[in-house]
Amino acid sequence: MAGSTGVVERVQGDVMPVNSYLVHGPGGIVVVDGQLTISDARKVRAAVEASGSAMAGVIVTHAHPDHYAGIAVLLDGATVPVLATHAVAEVIARDDATKDRIVGPMMGAEWPTRRLFPNQLVAHGDIVDLGGIAFRAQDLGPGESPADSLWFVDERTVFVGDLAYHGMHSYLADGFTEQWLHNLGQLEGQLASDATLYVGHGEPGGVDLLAAQRRYVEAFIAAVAENLAENQEARQSAVVAAMLAVEPSDRLQFLMELSIEPTYQAQNLST
Repeated sequence: MAGSTGVVERVQGDVMPVNSYLVHGPGGIVVVDGQLTISDARKVRAAVEASGSAMAGVIVTHAHPDHYAGIAVLLDGATVPVLATHAVAEVIARDDATKDRIVGPMMGAEWPTRRLFPNQLVAHGDIVDLGGIAFRAQDLGPGESPADSLWFVDERTVFVGDLAYHGMHSYLADGFTEQWLHNLGQLEGQLASDATLYVGHGEPGGVDLLAAQRRYVEAFIAAVAENLAENQEARQSAVVAAMLAVEPSDRLQFLMELSIEPTYQAQNLST
C-alpha cells in the first residue's frame, strides 16, 4: 500500500506491561495505544517529547482500558486525531463507566479519572494519513475484546493489539474465544509470512505468534472444560497449572486467572 514506513519505537508500561508504539513519520509521531495508568502514559509522552517531533495522532487498536485510558494524560491538552474503528469506539463509549467502577479501584491513584475517547472514526479498509504515514484499518469484530482491529503501515508492519500476546498470559473473560480462534486461523493464512506483528503485550514478533496464541486459547478452553465438576478453588488451581505448562512465565497471569470463572460460567450454561 502507499505510504512510507516509519521507525517504530516500543514503550512498555511499568505499572502494567502493555505496549504503546511510537511510529516516527516525516510529519510527526503517531502513538498506537495509550496505556492504562497515569505514570505509564506520562512515560510515553516523555518518549514523544524526547524525540523532538510533534505528536500527529493516536490510534486505538481495541476497546480494553489498558489501551485507551491513558490517552488524556498522554496528550496533556494537545488536540490531535484519536482514531479507532467504529466498533472499537462504540464499545469504549458503552463500557467505560463499567470499567471505571471495576478497574478504577484496582488502579487507585494511577487510574486516569479523565479519559478521552476516539474522535475520528474509520471503517474497515479505510486508509488515513497521520504524520505523513498511511495507515490502513482492518475491522476484526469480537475476539480478545468485544471489538478488535488491525492497523497496517504496509503488509509487513502490522499493529495487532491483543490479537496475540508474546511471552505473557492472556485475558479471555470477554467470552469471544470462538471468534478469536476464527480470526487467528484466518489471519495465519492472510498475513505476509515475513510480517512483524506489533503486539499489545510482549516483544513484537513474527506470524508464528498467531499459532502460539491459538494453542493458548485452545488449551485454556480445554482446561476449564476438564474441570467443570470441580469446586471453584480446585478448578482455579487446575487451570492455572495447565496454563503455566503452556506459558511458563507468570507475566499477566492475573488476567488469565480473572478469566477462569467467567469461562466456567459460560461453559456450564452450555452443557
